Amino acid sequence: MSYSTLEIQRDGAVATLWMNRPEVFNAFDEQLIAELTQACQALDHDDSVRVVVLAGRGRHFSAGADLNWMRRAASHGEAENLADARQFARMLRTLATLSKPTVARVHGAALGGGAGLTAACQMAIASDDAVFSTSEVRFGIIPAVISPYVLQAIGPRQAQRYFQSGERFDAARALAMGLVSEVAPAAQLDARVAALAESLCAGGPCAQRAARELIAAVHGRPLGEATDEDTAQRIARQRATAEAREGIAAFLEKRPADWLR
Repeated sequence: MSYSTLEIQRDGAVATLWMNRPEVFNAFDEQLIAELTQACQALDHDDSVRVVVLAGRGRHFSAGADLNWMRRAASHGEAENLADARQFARMLRTLATLSKPTVARVHGAALGGGAGLTAACQMAIASDDAVFSTSEVRFGIIPAVISPYVLQAIGPRQAQRYFQSGERFDAARALAMGLVSEVAPAAQLDARVAALAESLCAGGPCAQRAARELIAAVHGRPLGEATDEDTAQRIARQRATAEAREGIAAFLEKRPADWLR
């Protein structure tokens, strides 16, 4: 499938999904939203892809919403704006629920929806010159569609400040709040993303999906017999899988597991 706003680069089992609108700092409009949705769906169904990296061509990761798109939206009625918002929400959910690990490679600006894309990926590595914001209030709107993902990353206390102030914050602050998982010097960003992708490819794909389901099931759940039973059943089911038998055998026999071949 060909795209006008995206470029897909393959390096073995790693697919890098490049937003390719550098002339507008990878700001998104209807076309980019639609193509990101389609590309994520295609990569999710490609069994040869183990890791998806989301990145931006040019000087910035993503400056958020395209100004021309926002200008058009301002002239639309509520029904048309609702349709646009639903497409954006669908794109973020498609990215966030991919069945394989996702990594945001963030450099330059990640503003508004760009911060949302960062948060929708399961992991994010930012260059030390990256800048973030949820700046929607400064345009008289709110970061509604990105809020489930950003809130999950930074928590409600930090969101109270940044959703209302629209302040910009640097990569070190993003790391401290949990929006990104690592900060690297700009010259080392690609190397750090590649190292993380290599580590992710070392894990069993079924086990990784089960690990993500485990996090969703256990997070915020109180300790007790019900949690004990749920986690016991999860590990028992996983141990009985062909992937687990292969992984343990490979370790004992000091050879690569079959998903690494």
